[in-house]
Amino acid sequence: MKLLELVKYFRDGGSFEDFCQAQSLDLESEVIEIYMREPLEIDNDLAFFEIEKTQGNIEYQYKDIKYSNLFDFYYFLDAIEESQNAQNRSLSNEELTKLLFNYAINDA
Repeated sequence: MKLLELVKYFRDGGSFEDFCQAQSLDLESEVIEIYMREPLEIDNDLAFFEIEKTQGNIEYQYKDIKYSNLFDFYYFLDAIEESQNAQNRSLSNEELTKLLFNYAINDA
């Protein structure tokens, strides 16, 4: 899954519980983190890990693939919610994806 696909899924009303179930993620986790395959490029594949597995590390290797942490799902879901308000509703999925990606690589 790419970041744009994730944005589309949640902006179209997808539920966090259904997403976690489909990804075999533990809903009881303290936090689920969103990682991107290195090197960081906007169209790279994402991976989702419970913080209990990653220990909060910025980089995480899984099945011989290196991933870098973008942000946690709480931040992402807040951004999706903010994108639904009247002021931000005009943002396209592509624009929101670019904003999230730029935040992750420059500010997070």
